Amino acid sequence: MVVDDHPMWRDGVARDLTEAGYEVVATFGEGAQAVRVAAAVRPQVVVLDLHLPDLTGPEVIAGLAETAPQARVLILSASEEQADVLAAVTAGATGYLVKSAGREDFLAAVERTAAGEAVFTPGLAGLVLGEYRRLAAAPTDSSGAGPAPSLTERETEVLRQVAKGLSYKQVAQRLGVSHRTVQNHVQNTLGKLQLHNRVQLTRYAIEQGLDT
Repeated sequence: MVVDDHPMWRDGVARDLTEAGYEVVATFGEGAQAVRVAAAVRPQVVVLDLHLPDLTGPEVIAGLAETAPQARVLILSASEEQADVLAAVTAGATGYLVKSAGREDFLAAVERTAAGEAVFTPGLAGLVLGEYRRLAAAPTDSSGAGPAPSLTERETEVLRQVAKGLSYKQVAQRLGVSHRTVQNHVQNTLGKLQLHNRVQLTRYAIEQGLDT
């Protein structure tokens, strides 16, 4: 699904996706429409502009979490402002790409987003990880916290590599396993930790000190 209020840009993105072999199930210029229809068309990936005439990007992401929880959101925006990036990621976006990215970079980002990998324009990944490290270092109230979920040794090692910003392919090469095996470990870990995407998983790993 493509959501962007600029018709020429929206049509161009949809055309690039179609030519690359993806099925574009719907395109919209407003966020509220996209949220409503997502329940019926069930997109795997939503390419979302951050600034729409009716809703903000984070508001659309929150709505999609209710109507299409299986959808992963890739922000495609002209903004590189820190506040916009962090607001989108905090709301649950899997990736954030600026519109100056080339066609091949965009298509690669869509593929990685569909696989559940966090994707960021170069320079923005460091911003997000830096903010997560800042939050992880801040004192928190641990009252009422239950026991930490039990991860296997291999799941912990995969999580450690993911926290360092490596792609699934790079993790597979480093650990000498298949790409599918890494994906399975990540999915198992997400389930155990009750998390929804790689961004949240990375934050958890940093909080546990696994990124060092």
